[in-house]
Amino acid sequence: MFKQKAALLYPFTAIVLWAGNVIVSRLSAHTIGPQAITFYRLLVAVALMSPFVARGAWRNRLAIWPHVGQLAILGFLAMCLFQSLSYLAAETTTATNMAVFTALTPLLTVALSAALLGEAPTLGMVCGAPLSFAGLVYLVSGGDLSSLLRDGVHAGDLLMLLAAIVYALYGVLLKRWSLPITGWQSTYMQALCALAVMFPAFLATPAPLRQLNSETLPLILYAGGLASVVLPFLWIRGVQQLGPNRCAIFMNLLPVLTAAAAIVMLGEPVRPFHGIGGGLALLGVACAQALQRPLRRPLHA
Repeated sequence: MFKQKAALLYPFTAIVLWAGNVIVSRLSAHTIGPQAITFYRLLVAVALMSPFVARGAWRNRLAIWPHVGQLAILGFLAMCLFQSLSYLAAETTTATNMAVFTALTPLLTVALSAALLGEAPTLGMVCGAPLSFAGLVYLVSGGDLSSLLRDGVHAGDLLMLLAAIVYALYGVLLKRWSLPITGWQSTYMQALCALAVMFPAFLATPAPLRQLNSETLPLILYAGGLASVVLPFLWIRGVQQLGPNRCAIFMNLLPVLTAAAAIVMLGEPVRPFHGIGGGLALLGVACAQALQRPLRRPLHA
């Protein structure tokens, strides 16, 4: 019993680090270019993983090589596009909003699985999607629905929605392809591919936005070390001991922990519309996680 309760620390600590990464994204806005910090974090992650993973990946190269194209696509989606969109979004939206959109990933994954893999839509998806949509509309409107017609949606919120969809697509493809490669070797190869993709974008970034200094180095080290290596390790351990469904529930803590950190570290105010809109959005996610009975048989059955 104690061992099972102790295992809860794996996903919880991972979400704490993820909340910290959202804060890092906000702190990096207007300090370092999105492409530059994405490149640097990948460089740090690859450097940290190489002593432990590179030799095994080389020995397993005959099994890895046929799947390099798929690994490159996965690395591009999760480590290039998702991260770059998140850093870009951080320039025009709050950390709390970013966390709420990120927490939608489980619901979006279920929806994309139904659309792309022919999996039966679940009762939770049908019930939860309208709730989450209503919550997001209320959140991005700042509690004033007429403001959406008057002022439109902030670019950062749209970018975070796109980032969440990209990460959900990553999860769907990961499930669809089910590559016969160990988790760490897969992550390592994805990072290598993503690093190669980001290098031209890094070179195209203006020099002032890719400089390393006392302000940007801590952000890069956190993103590349804690968020890109330690966080996945803790999450994988949690999934191994608790299962993916129980770990996914911890995603609902991300906006709460991020909002608390944003108040302390960034001075961002948390207003009633954050609680109402974010709460409705997370309630929709919780429905999708709890009510997993399919409404019909899968198309491939």
